[in-house]
Amino acid sequence: MIEHTQLFKCLSDETRLQVSLLIYQEGELCVCELVEALQDSQPKISRHLAQLRNCGILEDVRRGQWVFYSLSNCLPQWAIDILKLTASTNPTALKRLQSNLRNMKNRPQCC
Repeated sequence: MIEHTQLFKCLSDETRLQVSLLIYQEGELCVCELVEALQDSQPKISRHLAQLRNCGILEDVRRGQWVFYSLSNCLPQWAIDILKLTASTNPTALKRLQSNLRNMKNRPQCC
């Protein structure tokens, strides 16, 4: 189980925090969706996803050639509550990311 200090260290990076909040809101996303939403490079997003997975915040599942990420089933309720509170207190930034994601979904999808 993840410790408090480990959670905060993992989420102290802005990209990892944004990825975690977006996945919290959306339920499940693939790398290409996160690249589009955050407007960042695939290698950078993948590196942060690996760190979040190693921390125990995210888990992944492969479907064909695509890997989808969601919150870990082992994440304690207090950690989910922190993500929920953070998402609710930062709606403008989260809405921008979700808008980028919606724009992508109007075009041919990668996954």
